[in-house]
Amino acid sequence: MAADTSKPLFPAAPHTSLLPSHGNPNRVSPEASYWRNFRSSELVTASNYPVTHLTFSPAHAKPTLAAVSFAAVQLFTGDPLAPRPKISVTKDFVFSPSFRSDGALLAAGDIKGVVRVFRVDKPTSGPLRTLRAHSAETRVVRYPVAGGDKIHLITAGDDALLAYWDVPSETPVFTVPAAHRDYIRAGAPSPADHNLFVTGSYDHSVKLWDARTGKAPSLSFSHGAPVESALFLPSGGLLATAGGNMVKIWDVIGGGRLVHSVESHVKTVMALALGKMGTTGETRLLSAGSDGYVKSFDYGELKITHSMRYPKQLLSVACSPCGTVLVAGSSKGDIFVRRRKKATEEEDEKVVSGVFDWTSPKPEKQALKPSYYRYFSRGQNEKPKQGDFVIERPKKVKIAEHDKLLRKFRHKEALVSALAKNNPRSVVAVMEELVARRKLVRCIGNLDVDELGFLLEFLHRNATLPRYARLLLGVANKVLEMRAEDIRSDGKLRGYIRNLKRMVVEEIQIQHTLQGIQGMVSPMLALASR
Repeated sequence: MAADTSKPLFPAAPHTSLLPSHGNPNRVSPEASYWRNFRSSELVTASNYPVTHLTFSPAHAKPTLAAVSFAAVQLFTGDPLAPRPKISVTKDFVFSPSFRSDGALLAAGDIKGVVRVFRVDKPTSGPLRTLRAHSAETRVVRYPVAGGDKIHLITAGDDALLAYWDVPSETPVFTVPAAHRDYIRAGAPSPADHNLFVTGSYDHSVKLWDARTGKAPSLSFSHGAPVESALFLPSGGLLATAGGNMVKIWDVIGGGRLVHSVESHVKTVMALALGKMGTTGETRLLSAGSDGYVKSFDYGELKITHSMRYPKQLLSVACSPCGTVLVAGSSKGDIFVRRRKKATEEEDEKVVSGVFDWTSPKPEKQALKPSYYRYFSRGQNEKPKQGDFVIERPKKVKIAEHDKLLRKFRHKEALVSALAKNNPRSVVAVMEELVARRKLVRCIGNLDVDELGFLLEFLHRNATLPRYARLLLGVANKVLEMRAEDIRSDGKLRGYIRNLKRMVVEEIQIQHTLQGIQGMVSPMLALASR
């Protein structure tokens, strides 16, 4: 029997009983869809040493990548990336390759503190310049990126030395021998002014330098963890720093004010990079961590927009200026490449999916009206409309542990719990409550040696604060009266008492000095009032 070709293969409007349930499908955001269009591959490297640094040339038409692994800088160029001859820098480890603003030269440091400058078009011809000032590993080598500056270079290393070079003459314009108190592992030039650059150190500090003013930092602030990477955002007014599992955004123009802190990684964040989205032209901050993730952060909306998982720990990340190639270097010598599909490939996939994929049309959602029962049975997740009276559930108040113990009349446990939290305001509040209940003296007598040590340590830190001095000094006297034998028999407790005595003596000296100043100032004020 011949098939009836007058009827369509699929019904144009299927019956409502045949439609699927109205569950919310997993919607993919446009940004996630953009990053998922990158195809994954892997560059072939000859060594199994960690890929510590990756950087793209800012000037070449085709993506040109410099990757550091052991004693050489491997160059890749083209789309897709293809290897070029290596730049053999030294026999030891190489760090921090940096392209000049025109892409013609590349500089890199080594484990002995020597910085060498090479020609990119002739990688095997040897170094053009050799800069010697450091005595330890040179982990930061940066060319200025603003103003077309082609003759200066910024270097810093594990010897805490900062140097600003005049490359043609191979001489430093100035050096700062103790720029930080620990290894300098991060640095970035400003995209707004070629004279400005920052350095980050394992002493947790980040410093802004101006080549015109010399050896004193213009700005300094603390990241809160050893700084692994620093990067200016395109405007030049915001700075991103990475250290620990945190990425922090700072307002440099506002004097180093913290704008936002991102803690999306579970392990150390090793590298930062900027990635340009080819569809919208927007820029995203990319962070690579030793947890094997690369995170895309929208610093305009202050939120994570996408995460990319890699099979190994990551030490470096970079994105090409055109935004078509994303690379990440691992601790095992692998370079993972993600290349964005071309427009023709995306259009072909859309055509194929349009031919063979069929989905039933979604039914229109029925609007709720006050005459319907469902209008009055809406859940708490439903957004209220204009004219609705919203009844909010009162928020549950979180009660502290010492408050719970006070309610159960467990006075000693409440005092110990407050001391363990190390919050002076809470501890003093508990002590005042115990005084009102006439239980503080009994609690002090029932403390064991370790708990008594907590109390003496707290008194040493806070007894001379003006807000709490009246109460805490009285508590200190009572402790000395009641627990003198325990203090004499324990060396640690005697140390706390010595520290407390020293602090009280210093406070008395300060008070005497202030009284003398008051005696000198009060006659002057009296004369001025006449």
